[in-house]
Amino acid sequence: MTPSYGGLALEIVVPVYNEEAVLENSITRLAEYLTNEMPSTWKITIADNASTDQTSVIAARLSEHLPNVEYRRLEVKGRGFALRDAWSASDAKVLAYLDVDLSTDLAALPPLVAPLLSGHSDISIGTRLGQSSRVSRGAKREFISRSYNFLLRRTMQVQFSDAQCGFKAIRADVAKRLLPHVEDNGWFFDTELLIIAERSGLRIHEIPVDWVDDPDSRVDIKQTAFDDLRGMVRVSASLLKGVIPVQAIYAELGRRPLAPLCRPSFFGQVVRFGLVGVASTLAFALLYLMMEGPFGSQEANFIALLLTAVGNTAANRRFTFGISGPAKLATQQLQGFIVFLLAWTLTSSSLVLLHSLHADAAPNVELLVLTVANILATLMRFVLLRLWVFRDTRDHLDSRASIDVTVATGGRFF
Repeated sequence: MTPSYGGLALEIVVPVYNEEAVLENSITRLAEYLTNEMPSTWKITIADNASTDQTSVIAARLSEHLPNVEYRRLEVKGRGFALRDAWSASDAKVLAYLDVDLSTDLAALPPLVAPLLSGHSDISIGTRLGQSSRVSRGAKREFISRSYNFLLRRTMQVQFSDAQCGFKAIRADVAKRLLPHVEDNGWFFDTELLIIAERSGLRIHEIPVDWVDDPDSRVDIKQTAFDDLRGMVRVSASLLKGVIPVQAIYAELGRRPLAPLCRPSFFGQVVRFGLVGVASTLAFALLYLMMEGPFGSQEANFIALLLTAVGNTAANRRFTFGISGPAKLATQQLQGFIVFLLAWTLTSSSLVLLHSLHADAAPNVELLVLTVANILATLMRFVLLRLWVFRDTRDHLDSRASIDVTVATGGRFF
């Protein structure tokens, strides 16, 4: 694994924030392992992102007494900030990072970096979800981790299995190309990096790891989960808008044909449609409240639905069902308008029913009834969009082909 060009082969960054209790033992243990087991040249960088305890004092002492250990400090909190700062300043061929608790068995480190030092792969990650991985952690964290990675695979259509394991490495030239396009500077940083890398046709190597949960972990699970979901939506929007130049990155570094994304799975469509539906419902409610006074309830309902319908159809076309380009755009917009009319009929009927029961219903009651009706209309809209407006023509052709084969073979299936 020694690079032929000479120089520093591997730099391992350990991001830390208020880790005075474990820092010295972990860095000493890591340095001893690298000295005894790593044949390539290496360096450890302690990346302190705004610690307020004795972490800085301990880290500075370690950098003075241990060879090949460096200390960097940022006055801003965030694992992404720490990694971005350290990786951008490195002159190593391969950049890696480990969680300071060393939950992952260090025996996985040589196979983690070997494919990168050899030039075989671009990014290498440890996975706790592989068949041969051995993991010890609580049921709650296990459920959250598997649920997050399942959601990530279904909605973002990624192939890597474990986005959150704090055991990753990347070639320096790849990091230099990708880092400017990674916006997150917190816990979603490496997930975003992996998504962009895979979309750009880079090779991501996975190795199963042995991993023991740190009982002293201070990660805010709820906040992290919320930030991750928000990050997934943001990255999806950036990819759809073409903000991230995956074609250019592929042309420079890609290893496989950059095929267009396949149609999202049914589960992914449901999640994406729900996100679009929530945004549309909020926009509808806001528009209705703004226009109910000057126009009246029925007129306000129609205008609000009309204004949100065009954006809703366009968003679902691109985001939910993965359709881009001008083909059938006008037809699908017309079909979407028909779906809008059906939804408007449903919501308008709810107002008629409400006024027949309570002629002087207050605006907030009207809004409540319309919101419920709009939810039902949203369910109807999803069915019609999926099975009619944005029907997968490949499935239709496959079905026609199956019928033709059946007829040609006298009703026998192969």
